[in-house]
Amino acid sequence: MDQSEKIILTVMYVCQIDGKPLSQAIMKKCMLSEDMINSKIDELVKNQFVNEDRCTLTEMGRSSLRVVLAGGVFDIIHPGHIHTLNAAKALGDVLVVVVATDNTAVKMKKRNPIHSQEQRQELVNSLSMVDLCLIGQEDDIFKTVNLVRPEIIALGYDQVHQEKFITEGCKKIELDAKVARLQSPIPESSSSKIEKEYGESIHGI
Repeated sequence: MDQSEKIILTVMYVCQIDGKPLSQAIMKKCMLSEDMINSKIDELVKNQFVNEDRCTLTEMGRSSLRVVLAGGVFDIIHPGHIHTLNAAKALGDVLVVVVATDNTAVKMKKRNPIHSQEQRQELVNSLSMVDLCLIGQEDDIFKTVNLVRPEIIALGYDQVHQEKFITEGCKKIELDAKVARLQSPIPESSSSKIEKEYGESIHGI
């Protein structure tokens, strides 16, 4: 399987989750002609990676992708986030990021986020290493985990979630996902530090 075919499978996986039009998304990601894309999809159907509908993955197609799931508030995007998300993407083929809801963000940060959950989703979706950004569920994080069905769940160096809690929650939804704890190469770069140093002058915090 070549790189363009892997990209097509990735886009199909993402579009199955977010419901966006497939053809536009593939054209945007692949930079190939429509004829070339159709030829690639024909080959993927022939090799049983894609169903006859030409827009959904077979079980073999889905298993050919290693999906990584990461999460956080992402209220102020800083270098620590970029390093962490690049490290998460390096663990697999597809990176899905979940941003916390506004209510969850308040519980975690003890303050209202500067950006709304929709704005934070848009910010994260604009990052080149991110294939899909979703807004999380307040009552049960494993609803989103079950939707994505990742092979790997990546936790940032400063995230409070415990590996055991994640592993046990995955077992309840019959998901055999590995948990990876990522180390930030610049742990001193954090949203709270940025707020402390610049918040008052920039945002009036």
